[in-house]
Amino acid sequence: MKDEDQAIAMKLIETIEDVREGARWLGDAVPEFSHALSLTGELPLRRRKDGFEALLDAIVSQQVSVAAGDAIWKRLKKARLTGRRKIAAASDEELRACGLSRQKIRYARALAEAGINYRALRSLSTDETVVILTEVPGIGRWTAEIYSMFSLGHADAFAAGDLALQESARLLFAMNERPSESVLRSMSNEWRPWRAVAARILWRYYHLMKARSGVR
Repeated sequence: MKDEDQAIAMKLIETIEDVREGARWLGDAVPEFSHALSLTGELPLRRRKDGFEALLDAIVSQQVSVAAGDAIWKRLKKARLTGRRKIAAASDEELRACGLSRQKIRYARALAEAGINYRALRSLSTDETVVILTEVPGIGRWTAEIYSMFSLGHADAFAAGDLALQESARLLFAMNERPSESVLRSMSNEWRPWRAVAARILWRYYHLMKARSGVR
């Protein structure tokens, strides 16, 4: 990896000032983002803790509504079943009682047994992190990129497979159809090294546009 690419890959978002810097850069570089930012106002930091619990929470939230995912997570927390050792030792009946499906129980156990060095992930790029995390059943590229973006704070992480990002890009850039993952990923190369801030802009813009059109 070239020195410039390495610097981009390891750039972090740690404070709201970092988000503001990225927003200024994107607003100056891309007229559409300047327009979006005039509507969205200040963007959120959205940093989360990293580690096993963060990925377990992501697995729990897959393919269910936000409310359902939150309810299952609360039951797991109440039962003290969110740690790696706790998941490994719990019975299927205990995990089902918290709302996990058979498939998600399998994924949770696979994560508990994966032996991931979460501290070591902090020094890796998004691409390297994606390779490691997607070896675990139940963790796809989208989950790994979201983890890189919000738990590791990678400034250039970008989840191009996210449907809301794709739809927001269609609206903001006046495209005839929703861009595919590969098309959006190619577009996003113009937004480096601040693609994670571009994602924040697109998500906020998406919600604003849907609220204006009355879609929830």
